[in-house]
Amino acid sequence: MLTRAVQTEADLEDAAPVPGVTTSAVPAPKAHDHLVDLPEPVSYRFKKRVLGPPIFTDRLAHERLGKPTALAVFASDNLSSSAYATEEILRVLIPAIGVFAFSMVVPITVAMLIVLGFLILSYRQTIKEYPSAGGAYIVTRDNFGIFWAQIAGVSLLTDYVLTVAVSTAAGAAALASAFEAFEPWIMPVAIVFVIVIAAGNLKGVKESGKAFAIPTYFFIANMGVLLTVGVVKMIGGALEQQPSCGIEGAVPCGQGTDGVLFFGATLFLVLHAFASGGAAVTGVEAISNGVPAFKEPSWKNARTTLVVMGSLLGVMFLGLSFLASKVNAIPFESGTPTVISQVGEFVYGSSGLGQVLFYALQAGTMLILVLAANTSFADFPRLASFQAGDNFMPKQLTKRGHRLVFSNGIVTLSAAAIVLLIVTQARVERLIPMYAIGVFLSFTLSQAGMAKHHIKKKESGWRRGLLINGIGAFLSGVVLIIFATTKFTSGAWVIIVLIPILVFPLFRLNKAYQSEREELVEDAHGAAEAPILDRHVVFVLIDELDMASARAIQYARALVPDELIAVHFDLDPLRTRELTSAWGKLGFARLSLDVVECPDRRIERAAADVVARQLARGDTEVSVLLPRREYSRFWHRFLHDRTADSIAKVLDDLPHCNVTIVPYHLGAKGVQPRLVTPAGVPADGNGKGRRSSKARAKAKDVPHIEIGDMEMPADRVPVASVQHRQRVRIAGKVYSVRVQPWSGVAVLELTLIDDTGAMQVVFFGRRELAGVTTGTRLVIEGVVGEHRGKMASLNPKYEIQAAEAPH
Repeated sequence: MLTRAVQTEADLEDAAPVPGVTTSAVPAPKAHDHLVDLPEPVSYRFKKRVLGPPIFTDRLAHERLGKPTALAVFASDNLSSSAYATEEILRVLIPAIGVFAFSMVVPITVAMLIVLGFLILSYRQTIKEYPSAGGAYIVTRDNFGIFWAQIAGVSLLTDYVLTVAVSTAAGAAALASAFEAFEPWIMPVAIVFVIVIAAGNLKGVKESGKAFAIPTYFFIANMGVLLTVGVVKMIGGALEQQPSCGIEGAVPCGQGTDGVLFFGATLFLVLHAFASGGAAVTGVEAISNGVPAFKEPSWKNARTTLVVMGSLLGVMFLGLSFLASKVNAIPFESGTPTVISQVGEFVYGSSGLGQVLFYALQAGTMLILVLAANTSFADFPRLASFQAGDNFMPKQLTKRGHRLVFSNGIVTLSAAAIVLLIVTQARVERLIPMYAIGVFLSFTLSQAGMAKHHIKKKESGWRRGLLINGIGAFLSGVVLIIFATTKFTSGAWVIIVLIPILVFPLFRLNKAYQSEREELVEDAHGAAEAPILDRHVVFVLIDELDMASARAIQYARALVPDELIAVHFDLDPLRTRELTSAWGKLGFARLSLDVVECPDRRIERAAADVVARQLARGDTEVSVLLPRREYSRFWHRFLHDRTADSIAKVLDDLPHCNVTIVPYHLGAKGVQPRLVTPAGVPADGNGKGRRSSKARAKAKDVPHIEIGDMEMPADRVPVASVQHRQRVRIAGKVYSVRVQPWSGVAVLELTLIDDTGAMQVVFFGRRELAGVTTGTRLVIEGVVGEHRGKMASLNPKYEIQAAEAPH
């Protein structure tokens, strides 16, 4: 579909000669001048087979998610909390007040849902004001500065790691609840779950979303059936109830007191139970961290999805707490059977249909608990990329991988979660106390930041926003204090101590990046425009006259310096005599060989002395070429020293001394990258096509130009068929854009490729075209001429073709 057409300057057909265009020779199209026959390494072929072909960068806009799929990707963590939050509340209350815990669980659930409601309203404000994503990190950075932003970022990152560990451990526990044979294997099963989810996310955002959407909706459907059947049976008086105490393996049952406040429980205990249920609201921030992953209008779709997510969680959490209080579902010391499985067992009964529904519930629970980790895999890499972009984490985390996802972030998250599972033996009760501290800290900072944002901006409706975000900050801050106080000795202290410890190295890393940047950009413009020195001397360091040295000599001759000198350090008189004898037989008139004494065999110092004698003049730029042998086998490298590397390390520090390694690949004939002729056959240095059997094994297919799924007009002319002075209509992708300095003549040069070849497109008097960059799909129409000796379309009409969404 063509979305934009622009008429530029007059066509070339009857125009006067244009500067830069010559007519001395008629150029021919070069169908493959930009291709090389590059054998793919084993690692890339493996990645391509496992993950699929690479996704082109211009498909990034189509990797966005619709609301149903986005709900599955970003809400699985939040929704899965309903499967174990009720159990965590009962685990605190039952040992203290016994059966009276079933009277307390619903009020505590309602209190937590009030917090959830304000968080949903608060994050709706955040999404609207900060639609570029980043959530708590960006909000805190903009309103409280970089220090508190790092606190928020580290808090969320640690919570995402814990989310993966908790969800996979809980999923493994759900599996063991249905099949007792898996109980001794909970930790290995949880680790397998982490690897499977990581692999799914490495395949791409849309692919992982589609794969994980069905299990999410399967769980929602099962919870809907469970709550409906449970309520109907309760109304009809057919809902079974188990004995509340004295069950073997269950948590000990305490003694409460009827008719007193909290049935005899202390306020601290009630707050402890409330904090334990706080796990239910984790994941609320996930959508605000991933707004750009939604289809446009992204912020509106994100806000709608956020409300749907909160509503579903509220119904499921409250409904499960209500049914648990009616059937007296009691937590077990080992974690299995889980409370949700007991509710399912008593609601569905022992009939054939009931057993089917029970196992469907367990399957759905296991899947949603495992897939809760997917929320972290969606948000951790994105948040880490924001921090890396601010120079507070390694730059590798900013790069998109094979399938347009932040692969390094996904791998980092997987490794951290697996280590945590091993340390805690995948026990949910060991992980939960550390869980939610980080996320509630980020909640508090984010909502306080939004409150400050409203005060500063005073946008339309800011008072309402201030009220919502202010209450949200207060409630999340209160929950944070409660959680930190009640869970401190149970394991929360680990996160409380760990967060500031992790922030310190981030600032050290930032300082290192900043110092590097200051040094690199300091007067870079002046250095680029500094006058060149009067003389250029090139040294080629020669050990013996072999193919490696010959390749370096060939390259040195191409540089055409003011003085070209080959240098040999006399370490062995016999080898030196052999080299000088062979050198005399060469036919190079301008290439002399200097034999330099090196009595102490410190070749690095000798090389530095030779170069320094030239640099001492003050008007000389020196280039040193170092032949280096490259080996096809890893173990071959241990059989030879790396003298060239040690020499380069010393010479690199000398001003106006430039060191170039000239590699020669041993044992790699036939598999090296080669230029491809128009016939698709690799050409050797003499232009003769050849390909060894080893090369054919490494590169089975002839390289071809890849332009993705671009829709080609029916009347387009393939580039390879274009004739000089012909009016043509050509379609393809912009392969490269030549940027001209502002001081030069305004000329915009593009290289356009289609599935047959490449051709230049030149616009005189232009420095840029709106919407045109590398990867842009263009359809051009005009007369073909010549520019800089190459075939080119000059000042054509052009149309930008919108990339179609994949079907």
